[in-house]
Amino acid sequence: MIKNKTGVWGEIYAARYLRDNGYAILSSNYVCRFGEIDIVASKNQTVCFVEVKTRNEKTDIRPMEAVDEGKRQRVEMAAKSFLSIAKIKSEMRFDVCEVLVDDNNSLCSINYIKNAF
Repeated sequence: MIKNKTGVWGEIYAARYLRDNGYAILSSNYVCRFGEIDIVASKNQTVCFVEVKTRNEKTDIRPMEAVDEGKRQRVEMAAKSFLSIAKIKSEMRFDVCEVLVDDNNSLCSINYIKNAF
């Protein structure tokens, strides 16, 4: 299993999940000097900053566990940068999308966690 390829598939599955559930995708892989945000989406006048964590279905560790304090701080700072540059004044939320795939990177399950941090 190639890690980078798996992560790309996870982001594709997460974006599809968001669109299917009424979210508008504002940006993907937003990068600034503070860090990266996998997906920026909006729904009901709330901007959601989504961290996508993809793992093989055989893992014993929840993908959410990879979102440590340092990662949360970087995402929060990048989110402030995004809102400033995009000149968006809105409610915001930080979500985590756990994506589990098989050895062929086919989707097994998605667990979407609102207000994850």
